Amino acid sequence: MLDLALPKGSLEEQTLLLFKQADLEIRKTDREYNPTVKDPRIRKVKILRPQEIPKYVEEGYFDLGISGKDWVMESDSDIVEVADMFYSKMGEGIVKIVIAVPNEKDIKSAKDIKPGSRVSTEYPNLTKKFFDKLGIPVDLRYSYGATEAKVPELVDVIVDLTETGSTLRKNGLKIVDIILESNTKLIANKKSMKDPVKRKEIEEIRILLQAVLEARGKVFIVMNVPEDKLDAVVSGLPAMKRPTVSKLYKSDYYAVETVVSKSEINILIPRLKALGAEDILEIDITKIVH
Repeated sequence: MLDLALPKGSLEEQTLLLFKQADLEIRKTDREYNPTVKDPRIRKVKILRPQEIPKYVEEGYFDLGISGKDWVMESDSDIVEVADMFYSKMGEGIVKIVIAVPNEKDIKSAKDIKPGSRVSTEYPNLTKKFFDKLGIPVDLRYSYGATEAKVPELVDVIVDLTETGSTLRKNGLKIVDIILESNTKLIANKKSMKDPVKRKEIEEIRILLQAVLEARGKVFIVMNVPEDKLDAVVSGLPAMKRPTVSKLYKSDYYAVETVVSKSEINILIPRLKALGAEDILEIDITKIVH
């Protein structure tokens, strides 16, 4: 059985939703940091700050965890990256650690930052490595949150995580460089991955979680098509691979089914109708397993 660490904070809500949709519902109790899950593969669940999870997984306190690539690299944790999990608080899960300065500063890239500048960040290790590589000595100040609020009175530069950059812009800051692109990761302890039983359980959990993520933004459509319109409909139909086509019993109609992007369905359905498709059904998908 697996001990599992899940992230608290901005990723928490979406992580709990992901597990619920994967039929691995995490149920919170009065003990907020110690929820439960009814699954024979999971013994214990703990909700912790994502900054802490990679090291705890490396040290064997947990077999499996979810955290960001940024925190794996910041903590220099020696773990197994089981899978990319493209989700976040706001979108598809690609975030960036950026360097930002006040708009009025004549700085176009990190190379323009003056030696000795005060830099506030929650990522001191990654920030130091970045500026060391540029050969620019800076005065690093660890930030305990609300990093964007510290300029210009307390610091000159900030290094912060952003998904859209909107918070930085609202605070009169501009992005001048990117240290790292990050996304959510499913990570595992190396020893656990060498255990055949635990490795099998980890793989099964991975399949369920990624099946949910794969299904997001997609729908299943089914339609009936007369034989003389079949080629036209199929040629106008996007598909993950190829659509499934089967002849209806004692009929000159065919049933056509496939998976398409939800974002294009509002354009696709009228087009298919015009091409001759009938009885079109749109069905939500909960999981896709490749």
